[in-house]
Amino acid sequence: MTQDTQNGAELLVRCLETEGVEYVFGLPGEELTDLMMALKASDITFVPVRHEQGAAFMADVYGRLTGETGVCLATLGPGATNLLTGVADAHLDKSPLLAITGQGARERLHKESHQKLDIVGVYESIVKWNAQLDDTDIIPESVRKAFKLAEWEKPGATHLELPEDVAGERVNQSPLEARQNVARAEPNTEALDRAADYLHEASQPLLLAGNGAVRADASERLQAFVQETNIPVVSTYMAKGAISDRNEHSLMTLDSGPDGQAGGAVAESDCVLTVGYDIAEHDPAGWNPEKSKTVLHLDHEPAEVYEHYNPEVELIADVAIGLAQLTDRLDTSWETWCREAHKRVLSSATQKPDDDEPFTVRGTLPSLRDAMNDDDVLISDVGSHKMAIAKHFPAVQPNTCLISNGLASMGIGVPGGVAADLAVDENVVVATGDGGFLMNAAELNTAARLDASFTVLLYNDNEYGLITEEFQEESGDTYGTKLTNPEFVSLAESFDVDAYRPTSWQKLSDILAETVGNDDLTLIEIPLDR
Repeated sequence: MTQDTQNGAELLVRCLETEGVEYVFGLPGEELTDLMMALKASDITFVPVRHEQGAAFMADVYGRLTGETGVCLATLGPGATNLLTGVADAHLDKSPLLAITGQGARERLHKESHQKLDIVGVYESIVKWNAQLDDTDIIPESVRKAFKLAEWEKPGATHLELPEDVAGERVNQSPLEARQNVARAEPNTEALDRAADYLHEASQPLLLAGNGAVRADASERLQAFVQETNIPVVSTYMAKGAISDRNEHSLMTLDSGPDGQAGGAVAESDCVLTVGYDIAEHDPAGWNPEKSKTVLHLDHEPAEVYEHYNPEVELIADVAIGLAQLTDRLDTSWETWCREAHKRVLSSATQKPDDDEPFTVRGTLPSLRDAMNDDDVLISDVGSHKMAIAKHFPAVQPNTCLISNGLASMGIGVPGGVAADLAVDENVVVATGDGGFLMNAAELNTAARLDASFTVLLYNDNEYGLITEEFQEESGDTYGTKLTNPEFVSLAESFDVDAYRPTSWQKLSDILAETVGNDDLTLIEIPLDR
């Protein structure tokens, strides 16, 4: 194809190829005809889904796992609005994503017309950058900008809208080459010295790892910091694996331990160094309720203004570089002051149930950990099971336990499994509840069509269990949370998916050992008693 024979859609696809895009997840529509034909002729694999929300979740999880921008596609109107939840999830979970939506021809956009909405306006609050491609000449710059902003710290979502007449217009342009030449920011020397002084003065310092600690080489630097200083680490849900939970310095997540707050260690700490922490994920009022702790902030962006999170020092820099330079300034090693808390947390996480106990989410996790390799990937949907996984599932490597905890959107599990199977070579397990599963269960069809291989653990309590728990805690009663469900094993089998419903702990362990490492698509329904 020569430049003067291409149309806008073909140029857009050439730009995606230049960015290294391998997959586009989406659902086609009439206004996308030129774009779909351009994708067909390209080296990019288009993955048709059963609902646009599934496409956005796939792009979201693909971006989190690879660090490269996941791309999702939808037509105008309802297609574009159906993408919104997954795009918003990427926005708050800091996952690089590009949403591309179709639009009607420009000649009808000034008036009310069929399926026409101001999608650029709708998306404005949930993306880092957002534009309509209203001229073919701006396509190369716009695509390059969308990828650059999606991937640069902190990552997030971007959006481009393509009117159908622009898609069909002839254009004489070439893609801009992708560049990775933005310098990684180094921290201010004075701020580093001040942070080191605060740490030297602390008797019980603690490191709080956030979402930013699992990206790039930050995890490697974090582990080196901890080994040098003996400072214990507690993680947010989305930072699981930033430091191995087998490490004696790991206290798992903030809510871990018999009584939560990492076995009491958080309350005992006097100085907290946060690394890549987002308050959108975990309210600092929970771990700094009296506003009495010395807080040191290391992140790519300044701290949000909040009375419970008002850092004495803000190190605004690349997280990995900041950790390395801070390590060099610390000339002491603290005693492991929270050894008992570590023991309590670890004991709580590894305790197996008695044979006569009914199924619980927490009880399944030791057998699941046994069945998974250290670098296998667990994706948790949102629900009561998420809380158990966050507190009690030991993660050994970064990005091997994915939890949506920014937007915390139900329905991410099965689409996330599809994306993870394409993104990594390791085994993939999806943990979901009956509520979240049925929100995007149709993507099992997408998984089967792609010959995907992952295991779905479906915890079935016939209700929106987490909401029930919260209602009962606040009011002593519940309303509107009970569900009736289909026969899940038969439903899965209708999608040509192997399905099981174990009746004992031993049978569950045997099924997990057999299925997690095989090449089949499998669903395991675990009935929960309440």
